Amino acid sequence: MRQAPCDRGRARGRRLVIDLAREAEDARLDRGLSYRGLGRALGISGEQAARICRGESPDVSLVRIAELLEVVGLELGARAFPGSVPFRDQGQLSLLARFRPRVAASLIWRLEQPVIALPGTSDQRAWDASIGGPGWSVGVEAETHIHDSQAVTRRLALKQRDGDVDAVILLLTDSRWHRDLVRAADDLRESFPVAARVALRQLGDGKPPGGNALVLL
Repeated sequence: MRQAPCDRGRARGRRLVIDLAREAEDARLDRGLSYRGLGRALGISGEQAARICRGESPDVSLVRIAELLEVVGLELGARAFPGSVPFRDQGQLSLLARFRPRVAASLIWRLEQPVIALPGTSDQRAWDASIGGPGWSVGVEAETHIHDSQAVTRRLALKQRDGDVDAVILLLTDSRWHRDLVRAADDLRESFPVAARVALRQLGDGKPPGGNALVLL
């Protein structure tokens, strides 16, 4: 049974907190610090400090974990990585629904198609949809409003590089903002060189689009 995004995030956060607490506990032992002394430095009781270090407080805040690590001589660093399928709002779902009839019924259409990882690796990313034909496949990404075209092109280039797709279709809501953005953004035109009308005609005929394409709908 698939977990909701919030449930996945909560479980991952708790695992990370427990792992970090274990590192803090190892450092505490190496430095000969007592729970009482640790708690005093943190402004909490020794019992509270002990529960955190033992992984018994998985909902403790990231700020508190960072404080704990600093006290035992460690420094917390963090960054976010592309992960599981993000929450999709109604606008994205509507955009995909408008695009679906433009694709020939003979082609295979799938929603939330996982990025196929290389053997021996794992990848939790997914395409919003995928289109498949004999010997070829296309990843589809739907965006209702983009602010940073370079960030989008970099993200999709990495997914295309890591995933087993021959081309990418970037669907954008047909708005004045996006029309102006597309005219001004060289990176979008370079990353998606196939004209939308050509890609739509090809897909409507049950053929591959001929390359990456950006489609306003």
